[in-house]
Amino acid sequence: MPLSFRKCMYLRFLYKITTRYSYLTTKYSYTTIKCRFFAKKEDDMKRLTGKEEEIMDYYWEKGPMFVKELMDFYEDPKPHFNTLSTIVRSLEEKGFLAHKTFGNTYQYYSIVTKEAYRDGALKNVIIKYFDNSFHNVISALVKEEDISTSELKQIIEEVEKEQFDK
Repeated sequence: MPLSFRKCMYLRFLYKITTRYSYLTTKYSYTTIKCRFFAKKEDDMKRLTGKEEEIMDYYWEKGPMFVKELMDFYEDPKPHFNTLSTIVRSLEEKGFLAHKTFGNTYQYYSIVTKEAYRDGALKNVIIKYFDNSFHNVISALVKEEDISTSELKQIIEEVEKEQFDK
């Protein structure tokens, strides 16, 4: 049963506070709120812009780091610190990054794996462009000759083997 609108607003407020201040408990999150207004489905992956994906690639490859360390990976002309900081904070609000507090600075780290993002992005493409049909995806690949019949047979054999092993 969905929670009342007022309670949902309160829980949403608590969630925003817990993501802003790491010393507060993260007991309430969008995934635990059973509210039709603010509930976030587990498989509902937000899209990233090109710049956000580039920054997430650094976090996936290098691990936790400060924004200042992130700047070191860019060649001249480097983006402004405030620009990177704003993008990193938006990634945190979208649920891709979290942070640890060190004095008055934050060390950000990835909380969504590259594989989870890849799977979500692929699922979004299949839903949006192929009417949620894997058959349509394979047909498009075969029509465009991006996949040969021998590769298709190999895929079928691998799927059959995985199903047999289960």
